[in-house]
Amino acid sequence: MAKKRNQQRLESKPKDDGALRLADALGEDVLSKLKEAKQALSQAEAKAEEARMEQVIKEKKEREANKSFAELLDEYDRKTSKY
Repeated sequence: MAKKRNQQRLESKPKDDGALRLADALGEDVLSKLKEAKQALSQAEAKAEEARMEQVIKEKKEREANKSFAELLDEYDRKTSKY
């Protein structure tokens, strides 16, 4: 029971408003550089994802173009069996 009371006391203490935040400690110039780096990284990730998707599409078209006659015939049979 005493442990619960101690935990409640610790949790109910108000946080210190005078505590330094990381942004305050770093300074504006460092913080702005970090934000720019984050933005550049997100743009690079978006470009990489776009390039990956283009590669997937290119590989799919290449596989489609290089299908053998047997594969094309099998695909045709699957499509016509619906009707």
